[in-house]
Formats: sequence, C-alpha cells, structure tokens
Amino acid sequence: MRVLVVEDERVLADAIATGLRREAMAVDVAYDGAAALEKTGYIDYDVIVLDRDLPKVHGDQVARELVTQRSGSRIIMLTAAGDVDDKVEGLELGADDYLAKPFAFMELVARVRALGRRSAPPLPPVLERAGIRLDPGKRLVARDGKEIALTKKEFAVLEELMRAEGAVVSQEDLLDKAWDEHIDPFTNVVRVTMMTLRKKLGEPQAIETVPGVGYRL
Repeated sequence: MRVLVVEDERVLADAIATGLRREAMAVDVAYDGAAALEKTGYIDYDVIVLDRDLPKVHGDQVARELVTQRSGSRIIMLTAAGDVDDKVEGLELGADDYLAKPFAFMELVARVRALGRRSAPPLPPVLERAGIRLDPGKRLVARDGKEIALTKKEFAVLEELMRAEGAVVSQEDLLDKAWDEHIDPFTNVVRVTMMTLRKKLGEPQAIETVPGVGYRL
C-alpha cells in the first residue's frame, strides 16, 4: 500500500511514517499542503493521511483539489478539533474518514488499512498461483502446503507479482509499490530481493525474469 502522510508537525509526521512503514506500507511525507499537492500530481497514493491545519495550502483546499482532480486516493483527515460539526465539515470536503488528535496509533493503522482496501480493486482474500498461496490478511505464504517465512519487502514483492496474474511487473512498479520515494531508482534492491525470494520459494523456479522488461510469476 502506498501512503502519503501530510502533517506540518515534523516529529509527529515522521513518527506516523515510521510506524506505518513497520506495518509494511510504503510511506512518503509532506510537511505542508503545497508539497502534498505536488506529490499527488505524479504519484497515485492508495491512502492520504491529511492534517487539516496546514501551512501554504490549507488541508481543506488540498482535499478539494483532490476531489476536483477525481483522485482515486482515499483521505483520512486528522485534526485537533473533534466535535461533530468539524467531522461533518471534513467529510463534506471529500475526506473518507476523520480522526481527532490525539489518537491511538493502532486505530490509525486500522483505518488506513480499511481505506486501502476500498481504494484497491476487489481481489480474492487469498491469492494462489504456481502452487503458491498468499494470504494478505494473515500475511502468510505457503508453497505446496509448506509455510515460507518472508521479510516484509519479499512479501510485498511477491504480492505484487501474484496480483498481476501472470502479467509482467516492471522494476519501477515494484519500487513504487513496495518501497517509497526515497529509494534510489538505480538501486539493485529489487534484484537482491528477487534473488532471496526465489531461493525461499524453492524449486521449480516460479519467478521468471523478462529481460529489459521486468518479472513475471
């Protein structure tokens, strides 16, 4: 899941981003509304965690712009004001959910995951291909009935390959979905992750390299 955290309190923004990354999400951060609109102009986010009281461009205007652009991103709005009128106003601006500060982090995680499921096209709860069974909800992978322990990045890469249903997935798409904007586009991290993933999946090899194009399962 690709998430954008928009929050002008840098300590809070970085803490939220770090926590979501630990939940195996790819997370970018913007510290003001102008930066948020710039990022959403070229990156398709599944979920945007949007503080309402932002400098440069107010959070309300960011929400309006995203609605005008018919963005497919789901928005969860954060604010220090938690009364009903504020919640209603935020939702009418185009937010999909609303969370008042202070909040429990695990509640934020649950809400982000719920919105992410709504932003994604319907998929079977369990993915199966080439004898591999991947359960996104339980974060379990097995091949021919034998459970396989994967790192978060290996799991994310395998999930993207299985979601493609036999289509080729480029390195750029894997970087976009499994990492975040700070990853070096010329890094060999995808190749290294693919090497360890293939080793763990065992024989016969399930992942095919399509030279100059990407990978296919």
